[in-house]
Amino acid sequence: MDFNDLEGKSLAELREIAKRYGIKSITKYRKQELKELIVEKSKQIELDEKIDKENEAKDLHLDETSDEKHQDEKDESSNLEVADKKIEPEVSDNESDENIEENVMSGTEAKSDNTSEEESKDAPEDTNEANEKSDLEEKKEEKKTLGKISIPVEELEKSDADYEELRRKLRMRLRSKENITETVQEAKKDIDEALKVKHENEAVEDEENVAEDLGGEDVQEEKEALDKEKGVEDKEKETKKGHSIFIKEGLPLISDVSEPLKELIETQGDVVAEGVLDIMPDGYGFLRVENFIQGNKDIYISQSQIRRFGLKVGDKVKGITRIPREGEKYSAILYVESINGESPDLAKKRIPFDELTPIFPDEKLKLETIPTELAMRLVDIIAPIGKGQRGMIVAPPKAGKTTLLKKIANSISINHPEVHLIVLLIDERPEEVTDMKRSIKGEVVYSTFDELPEHHTKVAEMVLEYAKRLVEYGKDVVILMDSITRLARAYNLVTPPSGRTLSGGLDPSALHPPKRFFGAARNIEEGGSLTILATALIETGSRMDDVIFEEFKGTGNMELHLDRKLQERRIFPAIDIYKSGTRKEELLLSQKELEAMWMIRKAMSSIAPNEVTEVLIDRLMRTRTNAEFIEAIRSQLYKS
Repeated sequence: MDFNDLEGKSLAELREIAKRYGIKSITKYRKQELKELIVEKSKQIELDEKIDKENEAKDLHLDETSDEKHQDEKDESSNLEVADKKIEPEVSDNESDENIEENVMSGTEAKSDNTSEEESKDAPEDTNEANEKSDLEEKKEEKKTLGKISIPVEELEKSDADYEELRRKLRMRLRSKENITETVQEAKKDIDEALKVKHENEAVEDEENVAEDLGGEDVQEEKEALDKEKGVEDKEKETKKGHSIFIKEGLPLISDVSEPLKELIETQGDVVAEGVLDIMPDGYGFLRVENFIQGNKDIYISQSQIRRFGLKVGDKVKGITRIPREGEKYSAILYVESINGESPDLAKKRIPFDELTPIFPDEKLKLETIPTELAMRLVDIIAPIGKGQRGMIVAPPKAGKTTLLKKIANSISINHPEVHLIVLLIDERPEEVTDMKRSIKGEVVYSTFDELPEHHTKVAEMVLEYAKRLVEYGKDVVILMDSITRLARAYNLVTPPSGRTLSGGLDPSALHPPKRFFGAARNIEEGGSLTILATALIETGSRMDDVIFEEFKGTGNMELHLDRKLQERRIFPAIDIYKSGTRKEELLLSQKELEAMWMIRKAMSSIAPNEVTEVLIDRLMRTRTNAEFIEAIRSQLYKS
């Protein structure tokens, strides 16, 4: 079979032909590779058949010679006597002719040494008759062996040198006959192993070249074909289940991927990885694996793959990668399994974030969990938070804003597990980062105060793009940020000066990026939402911090103020009831809750601000739930 016979065959037909020829692991080869394997295998089979025919002919020839042996025994014995008579006179007439006798002995014994020659020289004359008898017996045995391969009797009448050469040929022919079967089998094994190693090396090189030069498009098509034909080779899959796969630290386990991807991993020996996409100005990109920023575990993704799937900055891509080759620093992605947890085909169908319709928050995020968690119960009543809220937590230093953020994060994780929670810490202390990671269930992205300002801004931008990509898929995302004041400081350091300066040394152009971050929070009419709760620092003694707060003061639709005086009196939560509130709160609260909240604000108007929170906390402690608290307030209202 040659290439002309395989022309026009489909991939499925080529795999069926390869199966019949006994080729294994056919699913990892492309069409051209399968054609080459089939042609080489057919040539190898033809060669094996030719060798088998030659062996059969030789065996037949040996059988015929053994049949002729019995018919020629009498003639051979008579010819042997004639040959002996020719040798005997020479030995008896002259004593120096003992060398001829030695040559005859050397012809009958293939491995004789020099001691036989010395013994023949020193032997006495009266032993000639015994030597002649032993020579006759050995020649008879030699003649029987010669008869098996049909050597003419006339060869025995030649000179001693010719006789020795004849004996050497006999031994070589007998040895080749005994070892021919083993030699052929060993040759077959060597050919099979060489072909197998060759094709495996070629397959790996082609796979890597395709991934690097073509961006993995052919590899992607081949893996999609695997997905359709995954039921064809169940037996081969079961034999591969025991293979050990090495997974990078912090990456998904093999059990988390689909069946076609498992098979590809086991055949290629690569690893599953995922990361957030960061696209370079030249068009290619990297998947950021650790903390959304550049690191040693980043994964290269080609420009063609980015165009094919319509990838954007912030997309979370999951797939299999190949290990770096010599001279390369990063591994490269070969096959895209999912984008933002969904099928890659959905990426091009999504609506861009900027084209989605923003509306007021109309679904409340319930924060109440247990009766003793008074801070969350109070926030639910005074300043409710909805999906898509743009809220600001205004607090002086040491007022408990970080603790409040942790409690909000835990409440959202308990009451709304479907929400994707991200905690963003900018210019934060390292020990606070560790405490936050251990305290909440969700993603914690951070940039500590000992990092460069460029590091702070890059982390914030990547988190924002990541959240936008999730919202485009209709998901609800919550970002808890600490703090937007420090982010504005970082942008003030990295932004090129505009020539104008506000009070406190703040450049006006440095306020636009943090405003763009904070303004991305919105509830989406088409589905999904992005909620951002950011802390803002006040009373720090810095004029710049006050200017930043004033610039952001009117941009949010929810504010929660913490009071330093309450904190000094060790009253927690130190929430200022008068200054805290939510815009359009009637969309989030029920009618009963709305009436109770209005009553509370009206009744507390005559009490000093510092005492209002203390009185309200005392009332909350007397009830187990907010529903009981509201009913108690309403009953008291109706009595009055």
